[in-house]
Amino acid sequence: MPTRVTVWNENVHEREEPAVAERYPTGIHGTIAAHLEGPDREVRTATLQEPEHGLDEATLDATDVLVWWSHCANDEVTDAVAERVVDRVHEGMGFIPLHSGKNSKPFTRLMGTTCNIKYRHGGERERVWVADPGHPIADGLDEQFVIPATETYGEPYDIPEPDRTVFISWFEGGDVFRSGVCYRRGRGRIFAFRPGHEEYPIFHQDEVKRVIDNAVEWATPTEGASARWGKTDPLEHVEE
Repeated sequence: MPTRVTVWNENVHEREEPAVAERYPTGIHGTIAAHLEGPDREVRTATLQEPEHGLDEATLDATDVLVWWSHCANDEVTDAVAERVVDRVHEGMGFIPLHSGKNSKPFTRLMGTTCNIKYRHGGERERVWVADPGHPIADGLDEQFVIPATETYGEPYDIPEPDRTVFISWFEGGDVFRSGVCYRRGRGRIFAFRPGHEEYPIFHQDEVKRVIDNAVEWATPTEGASARWGKTDPLEHVEE
């Protein structure tokens, strides 16, 4: 059965900034979706401007992995849609927030922290180091790769201690950052990946595409065991 992937994007910069539209003529969501398409996947896109932001109950029920890019419109996502995403992650849907998706309502609610960072613009070079070479999300990568120009993120990063830290970045100005971190929440797998600032063609870079592709594979739900919640009868005879 194919993995059902929804790529969500706030789709604001592409609509308002010609340079971003030129860089990503089908939108950041369209670019990522095109990279992820394959015979074993069904890939769709959704954006902030659609009814219920394109994330209605039926769409999320038909989504195995949700890839999420956002930046300037995180607060415009309704609480109802954010809670719907959080609930689906707990039920088993994979969730991959990219770049400023770390400040999205679903991610901050799943983390229970502000997810705040230090940052600056300026197009510094980023060297992304593989900190966990045995992790499936690092499959096919060298021990490090370079993003030639990007927005800088820096520690401290207000997140809970990750289950696994797959990538750590160093920036030209001296900052370091946990740029690829994994969590489990309920049945769902979460991978937050830092790269992807809209001012640069980062989602056209082979290593970045490889990471997102690997992350979708890793975050795809597994069947697992059945579980029931709430009041239950004893399985064995209990003396009162």
